[in-house]
Amino acid sequence: MCKYADDTYIIIPASNEMTRHAELTNVQKWAEQNNLKLNYSKSTEVIFTDNRRRQHHTAAAVEPTPIPGIARSNFLKMLGIYIENNFSIAQHVQRLVAASAQSVYAMRVRTCGLDDDALLYIFRATVVARLTYTASTWRGLTKVPDRKRIDSVLDRARRHGYYSPDQPTFDELCNAADDELFGKAMRLLNHVLHTLIPSQTSASQKYNLRHRSHSL
Repeated sequence: MCKYADDTYIIIPASNEMTRHAELTNVQKWAEQNNLKLNYSKSTEVIFTDNRRRQHHTAAAVEPTPIPGIARSNFLKMLGIYIENNFSIAQHVQRLVAASAQSVYAMRVRTCGLDDDALLYIFRATVVARLTYTASTWRGLTKVPDRKRIDSVLDRARRHGYYSPDQPTFDELCNAADDELFGKAMRLLNHVLHTLIPSQTSASQKYNLRHRSHSL
């Protein structure tokens, strides 16, 4: 069970799919004991399938029966990120590109009189911030066409003068964000990810295959 603010996610492996009803009942009982109510209308069930692993099985797995009162969906919206049931992020990228195009259009028709520096700030504060929102969590699920579509947003903004040519690409922005997050997790003892950082070992210090900014 993963919980963030008022969003709760129950992750059940396929081998334990028969426990879905019991797990949901436990959540409902806990809510009632704490003067809360489980909102069935906002609850969804998503069956995630790795198509690459399914190819190794001779017979396709039979999906479990739907849970009464719980809608079944083909995607999951987790903290604003859309992840499809085949672990594709294409739908999320499509929404990002569409929203970014609307922002660029609004800048073209509603920012008359602003100088170039102001337009650069506006673009970074709106479009770039939207594109890189939690990118460290979903960029690994993107494919080459997905990343090209995001880069096309930045390229179009460069042609309009909203994003200077010397500014980083999407991959460079994500790499910088990953380095910053990893650096904070290493330095700050009270960081939520610090306990997940692996400790140094004698074997890890003998490998020198590529440049690293850390000794782990």
